[in-house]
Amino acid sequence: MGTTALRIDNLSVQLGTPKVDILRNVSLDVTEGEILSIVGKSGTGKSTLIGVLSGLIIPTAGTIEKGNGADGAVRTATVFQDAYLFPWLNVLDNVALSLRLKSHPRRITSRSRRRARALEILHTLELEALADRYPEELSGGQQQRVAIARALANDPPILVADEPTGSLDSITADHIFDVFEHLVADQGKTIIMVTHDVGLASRFSRSLIIADGELADSQPEIQL
Repeated sequence: MGTTALRIDNLSVQLGTPKVDILRNVSLDVTEGEILSIVGKSGTGKSTLIGVLSGLIIPTAGTIEKGNGADGAVRTATVFQDAYLFPWLNVLDNVALSLRLKSHPRRITSRSRRRARALEILHTLELEALADRYPEELSGGQQQRVAIARALANDPPILVADEPTGSLDSITADHIFDVFEHLVADQGKTIIMVTHDVGLASRFSRSLIIADGELADSQPEIQL
């Protein structure tokens, strides 16, 4: 067994008025360097789980622990189904922008150093040829790869992805998965992705089913 990157213990989330159970007693260990998929239909709690892992939703009960067992927020970065690139910025500046934020744990105050770091990430993902292009000049797959590059500016140990291939064709979705494999093999990242695409999930190290707010091991006969 490898080192634990993330441990979730009896996590529950209630939302709405009156309160409705969205997640119930979710427990999960994720190993460093693992590519984990969580598969489920719409409305089963996938995006809520991503929200918790991203720090956007506060759980009602349960804990999330770092791999060393210390309670606290795990440093993650999130990629969503939509790339959410700023249309008035080119690719290089879209990636560099997050490095300006005061809340960024690795903030860089120098513009030239921010751009150098962004170019380094683009090179790693073989996107440097797109550096001067604007989002409207990119395909959907290119935009999503740029969004992944922007998420990596924080150099997070865990990359969380919420249906990142949901709006892409199958060939482009495969290319995105190739990027994930590269991040694990070459940079030791841990990838957690929620998806409704059972075929794509079958390529992952491990797949879990989420249904009615609860997790279960994925079985081949389960059809979503």
